Amino acid sequence: MAKDRFVEVYSQGVVNVAKIVVDTQTGVNYLLGSRGKQAGTGLTVLVDRDGKPVVTTVQQRKQ
Repeated sequence: MAKDRFVEVYSQGVVNVAKIVVDTQTGVNYLLGSRGKQAGTGLTVLVDRDGKPVVTTVQQRKQ
């Protein structure tokens, strides 16, 4: 089975949810937020104070 492209590294909340998801191929971090079941969900790239994407070092794993 191939490894997952995206992995959840942080989660907060039950109804109002914030999660950080990392792309295992690029290391780019994304913030996934949702507020209740009727309000929808949003996804955005996390950026540092200079406006550059937050990147987590990704170690290569054998598949």
